Amino acid sequence: MGLGSTAKKIQSLSDRAEAMYKQVQKLQQRITGLEEEMDETHETVTRMDHQLTEQRALLLAIAEEQGIDGEEILAEAAIDEAELEGEADAENVGESAAGEDGASDATASETTAE
Repeated sequence: MGLGSTAKKIQSLSDRAEAMYKQVQKLQQRITGLEEEMDETHETVTRMDHQLTEQRALLLAIAEEQGIDGEEILAEAAIDEAELEGEADAENVGESAAGEDGASDATASETTAE
């Protein structure tokens, strides 16, 4: 093997290494950006959670002032929400079971067509 082909291979390897280095730098920049966005999102969620807690306390105080049992209303709302989630879960299970039946029906019809 001549020196010329060795030099070409080394140059090719060097070019690939440089390209990979640039990709790694871009990836590091993207990761840093994502970390910053994640931190901002976390701060926003924490702030909103705090505001929601304050609003809930305020609404409960107003409800109590008006003679309304706010805790009972919240309990009923939680029960209703749990029931709706249970119904949605049951529908999802039914849909996936129907999808599996449809797939087995399609396989059966393909087998009989042959």
